[in-house]
Amino acid sequence: MNIPDDLQYTQTHEWIRQEDDEIVVGITDFAQAQLSDLTYVELPAIGDQVGVGDEIAVLESVKAASDIYAPVAGTITGVNELLQESPELLNADPYGEGWLFKLRPQNMADLDDLLEAEQYEETLPDS
Repeated sequence: MNIPDDLQYTQTHEWIRQEDDEIVVGITDFAQAQLSDLTYVELPAIGDQVGVGDEIAVLESVKAASDIYAPVAGTITGVNELLQESPELLNADPYGEGWLFKLRPQNMADLDDLLEAEQYEETLPDS
């Protein structure tokens, strides 16, 4: 299981990478493996205001549909348009080309509540 040390995580299997005053959000390797072959991605709109824990995106696979939650409150500043035509990027490269959206947090201190790689790994089955 790939769990990069330089990212932060949520218990709902999103990863977070800080880039200046924004964060990039995607799903973890564990999440994409559980969902299996992704077939459709519904992303938030740029400019959407979101609260921590809000359902803001939906992923559909051959197995199931899964909601994606906002890791912190803020404003959506970008979405990965490539996923509209190629949702399989989430399976092939969840920590790179398969990112979901960018968000400008209302309060950067909220990132302190996220999990580090070791803490996230402890939440997984058989860890």
